[in-house]
Amino acid sequence: MSTVETPAVATLAHYTTLRLGGPAGRFAEAGTAAELVDAVRAADAGGEPLLLLGGGSNLVVSDAGFSGTVLRVGSSGWRALPGWDTADGELFVEVAAGQNWDEFVAAMVEQGVGGVECLSGIPGSVGATPIQNVGAYGCEISEVLVSARCYDRRAGEVRTLTAADLGFGYRTSVLKGTDTGVVLDVRLALHTDGLSRPIRYAELARKLDVPVGTRVPVADARAAVLELRRGKGMVLDAGDHDTWSAGSFFTNPILAEAEAAEALTRISDVVGADVPVPTYPADGGVKLSAAWLIERAGFGKGHPGPGGRVSLSHKHALALTNRGGASTADLLALAREVRDGVHARFGVRLRPEPLLVNCTL
Repeated sequence: MSTVETPAVATLAHYTTLRLGGPAGRFAEAGTAAELVDAVRAADAGGEPLLLLGGGSNLVVSDAGFSGTVLRVGSSGWRALPGWDTADGELFVEVAAGQNWDEFVAAMVEQGVGGVECLSGIPGSVGATPIQNVGAYGCEISEVLVSARCYDRRAGEVRTLTAADLGFGYRTSVLKGTDTGVVLDVRLALHTDGLSRPIRYAELARKLDVPVGTRVPVADARAAVLELRRGKGMVLDAGDHDTWSAGSFFTNPILAEAEAAEALTRISDVVGADVPVPTYPADGGVKLSAAWLIERAGFGKGHPGPGGRVSLSHKHALALTNRGGASTADLLALAREVRDGVHARFGVRLRPEPLLVNCTL
C-alpha cells in the first residue's frame, strides 16, 4: 500500500467530481482487495477515523476535509467466473471494487455483452454501485448483481452478500449510511447475445425510435444513453463546469399513497389543476420528479448560488455544480435554498443523494 503525504495530493478536491473538499489527515491507496482489508483492519485496530474513497462522484466533503485517514480503493480489473452453472448465453463476471465503472461498461459493450449498457456514462467506481443501488434510464444494478464480497468491519471477516442480503431499494441498500461493510468486488450476471436489456425508459425509447420493451444492439443503447447524459451535463468533462457535480444532488421523493394524494393536491393548487404532474409507481408509494419540483418552485437551470461560484446546472436542474473557485459551504448554501424552497412551495422534502462527509444540510 502506498501513502501520499504532499498537501496538494492529499486535498480531497483532487479526488471528487465536484472538485471540492479540504485536506485529508493522511492519504493512502490500496491496490488489491487484500491490501484494502489489511488497511481497514489496521485503521480499526488503531481506533483511527477512516474514509473510504472510490471515484469521488457521490461525495460532498467539507472545506475542513477529513482529519483521519482517507483510503482510496485502487483495485481494478474483472474476470469471467469459471465453473458456474449457467444457461446458454449467460456470462457471470467478477469486478474489482476500485474498477472505473464506465470503463467496465464500455468493455462489455465492445464485446457484445449486455446487461449494463443503460448504466453507461455513470462516473465512479464499481464498489459504489451496490451501496446506493445505482440506476439510470430504467435499469438498476440490483437487476444484474448476483452478490458482493464485503469485509465486515464489526465481525472482522470477509463475507459474501447475495442480492437478497443487500436489501436493495430505490437508490439504497443495507450498505448505505453505514461504513461497516467494505465492498471488495461484485459479481454480475450478464448476457452474450449482443442485445440490451428491454428498454423501459420512455425518453430512451424515443431516442432509439423503438417501442418501450424493445431490445436493441448494446452499442446502440450505450450511444443513445451517452448522448442523453451529455445533453444533461451528466458525462464528466473537465472543460464543462456543468459536469463539475455529484450527478443528481437530490433523490426523487417517494411518498406513501395518502401522503402523495395530499402533496399532489397542494402542487395542483400552486401550479394549476390543468398542469400535469409527473408521477411514477414505486415500492410503497408514488415517486415524484425532484427536477420538476425544483423548476416549478422557481429554481430554473443555471440558478446561481453564493457569488455565482456554484449554480444549478445549465443543462439539468437536479445537478448542483461548481463554477470554479467554489467552496463546499457555497454548495451547501445553494442546496439548502433549493430544498427549503421546494418544501415551502409544495410541502415536499427533498433529500440529498450524495454522501455528506463532515458536513450537513
